[in-house]
Amino acid sequence: MNKTNFTFEETKKQNWFLIDAKDQVLGKLTSKIINILTGKITCLYGPHVNPRNHIIIINSDQIKVTGAKEQKKLYYRHSGRPGGLKIETLQELRLKNPDQIIQKSVKGMLPKGKLGRQLFRNIKIYQTAIHPHTSQQPLEIKL
Repeated sequence: MNKTNFTFEETKKQNWFLIDAKDQVLGKLTSKIINILTGKITCLYGPHVNPRNHIIIINSDQIKVTGAKEQKKLYYRHSGRPGGLKIETLQELRLKNPDQIIQKSVKGMLPKGKLGRQLFRNIKIYQTAIHPHTSQQPLEIKL
């Protein structure tokens, strides 16, 4: 049986990417983010490997959705108490915290378990074009 071995040096390198979410469709943007986060854009892809790719997303408040999702898409949360169900539309969530729209979309597409939680920590989302990660010299990706 063939086995794929990764050396520590190959998985140790951290890559930083910058994505501008202005006028991007939510689902298409999220699927491209997942491909970068999981390492499917590199030749060292493995479903069990954390490629240590970090993604900076700017202009998250200007993301677009198709159709009538602005009024019809619902987000649910529950406090755990009786009668503690909270329901809000995408439009209400956009006014309150537009970063959570991308966060919830990405988290739903990531693998479930320990690796998915590790990958989710590598995403930084900002509402404006200003971010504090210029010293990492992120590679800008045009989508």
